[in-house]
Amino acid sequence: MEVIVAEHAGFCFGVTKAVETVYDQIDSKKANIYTFGPIIHNEIVVGDLESKGVKVIESVDDLKGVTEGTVVIRSHGVTKEVHKALEETGLEIIDATCPFVKRIHRIVEEESKKGKSIIVVGSKTHPEVEGIVSYASGPVYVVESPEMADKFQGDKTKDYTVVSQTTFNKNKFQETIELIENYGYNINIVNTICNATDERQSEAEEIASRADVMIVIGGAHSSNSRKLYEICAARCDRTYFIQTLDDLKLEIPEGARLVGITAGASTPKNIIEEVQKHVRTNF
Repeated sequence: MEVIVAEHAGFCFGVTKAVETVYDQIDSKKANIYTFGPIIHNEIVVGDLESKGVKVIESVDDLKGVTEGTVVIRSHGVTKEVHKALEETGLEIIDATCPFVKRIHRIVEEESKKGKSIIVVGSKTHPEVEGIVSYASGPVYVVESPEMADKFQGDKTKDYTVVSQTTFNKNKFQETIELIENYGYNINIVNTICNATDERQSEAEEIASRADVMIVIGGAHSSNSRKLYEICAARCDRTYFIQTLDDLKLEIPEGARLVGITAGASTPKNIIEEVQKHVRTNF
């Protein structure tokens, strides 16, 4: 039986940069290291950082009384207001926001200043989207799905700029913007799904379409990992979503010839290797 591991599986550039930033602070022997929100959506990585003394904070209020320390802003970014409030604490602030997310902040800020209304295609409650929305100075709408796009009601006399959460499902993004366009809205589309996400999703879809069994590894709260699972499950009936090897309860049908493995952008390489080794050794 063949086992294929997707080439574009595991940490992306933005996640690698953010995680390495925190470990660099630990190596520098700095006291009071904080991350604003989990640095990435992976419990294993966050747990390891916490074991080394890194504290996760969820609001600026958590820093009351702290006079010395370093705060690393998570890869998903924070709102414009939170960023300003963090700078006003007087602590050392290191911004580890993914550069592709920072680009969306700039686009939204600039387009909004030009008088454009903003449409963000993504999950309203995801920290990345919350951050993006905060950079709009005028009307801003979050459209979470093609179903929401079908019900979208805006002012058709206005111009809109559309951006996307970096990890959004590319097929659903296309479907969403086509619906908005078909209803007669004047939209300028900026496809801000990052290349790593696009490559990861395309490769996962291709492998899943050939696989008898597909394994998707990712954090329980990882948006991009859940979207990978959706894509793979649509192509392969036996698709498993796991966080670590301990979660894998694998059933391989008789005569299966191909098992595919992919992983979200916040999945460490060692977990992917453990799962791959287990499947190769035991089946």
